[in-house]
Amino acid sequence: MPDEKPIPPSGAKLHAPLAKLLRPLVRFLIKAGVTFPALCELLRELYINVAEYDFALPGKPQTDSRVSILTGVNRREVARQRGAGAPVSATPSAVSRTSRILALWLGSKDYCDAKGAPLALHRSADLGKPSFEQLVATVTRDVKARALLDDFLARRIVAIDAKGRIRLLVNALTPPIGDDQQLYYFSRNLHDHIAAAVANITSANPPWFERAVHYDGLSEETAQTLIALSREKANDALLAANREALARCDADGGGSTRWIFGVYVYAEPDGRPPKAPDENAPA
Repeated sequence: MPDEKPIPPSGAKLHAPLAKLLRPLVRFLIKAGVTFPALCELLRELYINVAEYDFALPGKPQTDSRVSILTGVNRREVARQRGAGAPVSATPSAVSRTSRILALWLGSKDYCDAKGAPLALHRSADLGKPSFEQLVATVTRDVKARALLDDFLARRIVAIDAKGRIRLLVNALTPPIGDDQQLYYFSRNLHDHIAAAVANITSANPPWFERAVHYDGLSEETAQTLIALSREKANDALLAANREALARCDADGGGSTRWIFGVYVYAEPDGRPPKAPDENAPA
């Protein structure tokens, strides 16, 4: 039998999952001062934009009437806001540059030791050893290594050791709170995770790996142990994927496909009362 076309879940069935999905986002928006009317205006613009560009019929121009039917937004408002152009997801140049430098430093055999740990780099390439200057030049020649070093030092991405070498700091992988880089990855990572989950829900053959291990009713001690373990395992997996991607990119002819591999760890109180101590347990 031919594969049946998957039927998306009804709007009514989505109410409860959407409420759970959006709750942390709404909490964040309130803290950030984004009001309900402001969010409504953004959603209205987004509904119109998505309907206009993602739901156009093949070979037919999209119309105000069809966008209005798809979105529930009245035709006058649709006509006012249509034509803005589909949003382009561009990576800020500073974010892209920093990401590529860190990816090489963490994954290239030229900048890692035998165990895969990032090397401490000399400043100048004149010494014949792996250097920060050489690393930067591999990624960009538009910005001087000295200027990037000053920026990385200010942002605590790197530090200078007692021998004058430049060391990559662990917190380099976690952008500062509210930093443009953090906000960029906030939107990118959540977009891709949600896009993968939606594709799996609406496909007869779920195309993307999207799994999680989860336990409830844990003690704080056990939760903290599992958090530390999962962070270590996740970091190992990300570093291994980065090394493989770098190796394959060297032989890749280039194209228009974007790939991402992400991992997340989270814990919070689950609302259950703590377990009563076992009276029969030995003291």
